[in-house]
Amino acid sequence: MKRCRIAGLVAALLVLAADQASKAWIVQGLRLPELRSISLLPVLNLTWVENRGITFGLLNGAGGFAPVLLTRVALVVVAARGVWLWRAERVWVAAALGAVAGGAVGNVIDRLRFGYVVDFIHAHAWGWSWYVFNVADAAIVCGVAALVLDSMISRPAHNADSEHLAGARDDR
Repeated sequence: MKRCRIAGLVAALLVLAADQASKAWIVQGLRLPELRSISLLPVLNLTWVENRGITFGLLNGAGGFAPVLLTRVALVVVAARGVWLWRAERVWVAAALGAVAGGAVGNVIDRLRFGYVVDFIHAHAWGWSWYVFNVADAAIVCGVAALVLDSMISRPAHNADSEHLAGARDDR
């Protein structure tokens, strides 16, 4: 379990560092707030968005209380993931939890510094456009996807044991 905790902590720190470094480069190095948008590929732009809401811009027009409320909710989520991480028994589950926590903390830092989350990755193709997101958002989505996948393919040992015992009772 100690190995799991270390994996989760390393994942959280890597995601947090990558998120904050990419946002610093976007804001200060590339100066994207001034440029607004840069086309990188026919399907990918760097586009400046100040996300004052939550995922997919929900609650974007909620007013001044939103950053405080969203920061508190994110910190509760991080604390809950920390408890789950402490109990994790598989390294990849711990890494997924760390990715979610690191991404959440990265976005909380933005809310505290700017009052909004810096989003800048804009994928689009054939007239279809994804919401603009950042490294933290990508880590959160990938971490949650890994946790969902784990819940679908994992079978807790206690269920297997109880089914085995139930089958043994039927054989008597």
